[in-house]
Amino acid sequence: MDLRRLRYFVAVAEERHFGRAAARLHMSQPPLSQRIRELERELDCRLLERSAQGVLLTEAGAVLLAEARELLAAADRTRERVSRTGRRRTLRVGTVAGAGLELGPRAAEHFRRTHPEAEVRLCESELSDPTAGLRAGRVDIALTRLPFDTADLSLQPLGEEPLVAAVPAGDPLAEHAELRVGSLRARPWIRLPETADPDWRGYWLGAAAGPLPGPGSAADREPSGPVVRSVAECLHAVVWQGAVGILPAGATHRHVTEGVAYVPLADYPPSRVVLAWREGAADPAVPAFVAAVVAAATH
Repeated sequence: MDLRRLRYFVAVAEERHFGRAAARLHMSQPPLSQRIRELERELDCRLLERSAQGVLLTEAGAVLLAEARELLAAADRTRERVSRTGRRRTLRVGTVAGAGLELGPRAAEHFRRTHPEAEVRLCESELSDPTAGLRAGRVDIALTRLPFDTADLSLQPLGEEPLVAAVPAGDPLAEHAELRVGSLRARPWIRLPETADPDWRGYWLGAAAGPLPGPGSAADREPSGPVVRSVAECLHAVVWQGAVGILPAGATHRHVTEGVAYVPLADYPPSRVVLAWREGAADPAVPAFVAAVVAAATH
């Protein structure tokens, strides 16, 4: 299959909208629609259904989305490994949930002074992986957030970021100046896959505010709601499924979305932003990058 068509399909599937996907891909909508139709003809099945609510995945489309993400990630890794041969060093930096992105320009300036021959490539991870690809070996260092299992990893704290509740703009909660986690309990919650790190998953489900009320085990009392893997899917769940969730405060300016309101949380511990890398990492560019980001965070 043509990798470009797969990338187009993933963009439409993640955005749930042809117009937004076209803008994300920096192309017009008609050729994007044509490429998707070509892919459907090649596979001899419908992948997407258009509706008044946006674009919906068919059963075949859901299967292809999971497979396409893996194929594209593998293709990107292969391309990177081959292109790195005989050229300057590339430091792969993973990020998740927008951690530390505001430090990028200042950190890049510091890093280029000490390692002008090196290149930094940022790789955004799904929300289900708090190591941002570090444990899987896809990146050399991660800009991420606690809590998660940090065994065999070195950490450098960078600071804290308050959280906000993401709620439908028409929900009465959107009118509040601030919210407490308990006021969100009655709504369906945005959830992460069950395979995600338990501490990480629990934090984004509001567990840091105390045990969920009601009888039964914690698993039985877990809020119901859509499972998501990206910020785009989070926002789609808020707009189209009336779900709520908690996100870093940076979402208020990085992810302005019609139909989504962000309300500060008053009673929840802030997100702790850290750099993480494998203990004993031999690449000298790793500590140099850490020093550059720390310098950017303190200036």
